[in-house]
Amino acid sequence: MKKHIAFLLATMLMATMACAQHGGGDKSKRPSPPASAACKFTDGKSIAVDYSSPRAKGRKIFGDVVPLGKEWRTGANEATTFESTANLSIGNLAIPAGKYTMYTIPGEKSWKLIINKQTGQWGTEYDEKQDLGRADMEVSKTSGPVENFTISFHEMGKGCHMYLDWENTRATVEIGEK
Repeated sequence: MKKHIAFLLATMLMATMACAQHGGGDKSKRPSPPASAACKFTDGKSIAVDYSSPRAKGRKIFGDVVPLGKEWRTGANEATTFESTANLSIGNLAIPAGKYTMYTIPGEKSWKLIINKQTGQWGTEYDEKQDLGRADMEVSKTSGPVENFTISFHEMGKGCHMYLDWENTRATVEIGEK
């Protein structure tokens, strides 16, 4: 009987820990809290990105915490969502209005933005077969250290620039409304 109770307690503890790790509880109290960014076009259509914002905490980020040349969830926790009410063009990539997830492949001199059709998954559950496509991103240095991973937009009428900033790196891509 004691073994059975110990097993049940251990199972409940593991389930509680898994729930907390994968989105249970108050998400604002996570080490990588939720964040969002949006771009509004002149015709009222928009792009919204929801992500979790990890902190650098004195660590080397790109090439260590975030490997170079491999798919990254572009944030933490759940996969970063990318939703648009407009048809978009990102480089040679055409994106129909809809909800997607966003991944990136960081590199020293260039990045790839990945728009993926799978939604609702944990960020590390990436399925390349679900890719809608990939687009090139430009890389530059930030003006100073960036502690919190941040996604932001600069609106430009029928388009916007999306910026991904962390550590001392900025990855940029231009997004246009079709």
